[in-house]
Amino acid sequence: MREEPRAEMRTLALRVWMVCWLILVWVLLWGTISAANVLSGLVVALVVTLLLPLPPVPVEGRLHPISLLRLGVLVVYYLLSSSVQVAALALKPGPPPLTAVLRVHFAVKSDLVLVLAVNIINLTPGTMVLEIDQPRRMLYVHVLDVGSERTVVRFYRQVATLQRVLVASFERDADWRAAEKEATP
Repeated sequence: MREEPRAEMRTLALRVWMVCWLILVWVLLWGTISAANVLSGLVVALVVTLLLPLPPVPVEGRLHPISLLRLGVLVVYYLLSSSVQVAALALKPGPPPLTAVLRVHFAVKSDLVLVLAVNIINLTPGTMVLEIDQPRRMLYVHVLDVGSERTVVRFYRQVATLQRVLVASFERDADWRAAEKEATP
């Protein structure tokens, strides 16, 4: 079957973006911008994208820029506030804080959005996703401070807010259509 022209353009734009991104990473790894670094980065990027391609990830729904901006602000807020909380725990005299592994149900439809959620949680100081139960959409998260009911409730509220904003940014029901699964021979 032939893809729609719009889907072909989207795929081409994604591939060009990936090559540009890999060139940028290559130049940053070398530390200097030069013609040789850019050209060798282009060669490496083409080898990686053409000889070692990743499997296609189905992307459903639409991107909502206002909600995406809200997500960015929320993530920055979580990073800053969690950094302050972890610093306060580190400087606080006495025994180390009580830690635990908490189970969180993350009701998102797309694996891509689930991965984004896991990355946001992992980037937030004081939390680390230890296990992902993909079929049930359960995350097992190590949380640094669970010494009081208030801190546990705050963690669950933070995850619920993150989930709402991710769904508003990428998975609104009105825009959602499930990707068609390709039949395997």
